[in-house]
Amino acid sequence: MKGRNPTAKEKRHMDKVSQLGCIVCKNQGNDFVPCDIHHIEGKTKENAHFKVLPLCYQHHREGTFNGLWVSRHPWKKEFERRYGTEQELLSQVEDLINEN
Repeated sequence: MKGRNPTAKEKRHMDKVSQLGCIVCKNQGNDFVPCDIHHIEGKTKENAHFKVLPLCYQHHREGTFNGLWVSRHPWKKEFERRYGTEQELLSQVEDLINEN
C-alpha cells in the first residue's frame, strides 16, 4: 500500500485504536471484535495515521452490502448512512481513547 510510514507516536495511537475493536460492532452492542485500521484520509497526508477507525474485516473491506452489514470499501455512502459518517465515528473513537 502507498503511504507514509507512521512515526512511533502514530504507531502507539493506532495500537490504542485497534485495542477498541470494531467501532461499528461496538455500537451494535457486540463485545470486542478484532479489527483492521481504516485511514479516513488516506496514508500520505500529515496526521493521516491519527485519523483512523477500527473496523472489522466485514465492515472494512470485505465488499459486502446486505441486510446484515455494509463494508466501507467500496460502499462508503451506504456505510455512512447506516453507521454514521467517518467523522462522527472518528469523534467517538477519540472520546473512547481519551477515557482510557
